[in-house]
Amino acid sequence: MKIGIINGPNLNLLGVREPEVYGRDTLADIEANIRSAISDPDVELQFHQSNSEAEIIDLLHSLAYNWKVDGIVMNPGSYSHYSYAIRDAISAIDVPVIEVHISNTQAREGFRHRSVTAGACKGKIEGLGWVGYVLAVVYLSS
Repeated sequence: MKIGIINGPNLNLLGVREPEVYGRDTLADIEANIRSAISDPDVELQFHQSNSEAEIIDLLHSLAYNWKVDGIVMNPGSYSHYSYAIRDAISAIDVPVIEVHISNTQAREGFRHRSVTAGACKGKIEGLGWVGYVLAVVYLSS
């Protein structure tokens, strides 16, 4: 079972960016936490991060068609609120995608309440910190 995990813009700054919203864990800490929580040796995790919309689209295509993953966990960050291009890329692949957000977007600014990308995803998990990634991996690998 191969699962790709994509983190979008500004998530490379976790640990220093708005710690009151996102916590003090760095992206490397979160990746280590996920690896520790997913102890199944039959589940291979591939982590990616990009601040570029085009790179995220290319990653979705590559994960689906070149690396042939069984599922994708994606935190599109703020792209979730307006990137129809990423939504179309999710719709174009035949791989289930779970959208994850570290914070509860419904408890934040109004513009964050709507996700245009979530409608193309199999499901959405938010507000549970790094544990949301684990839940998404468990769902995809079950």
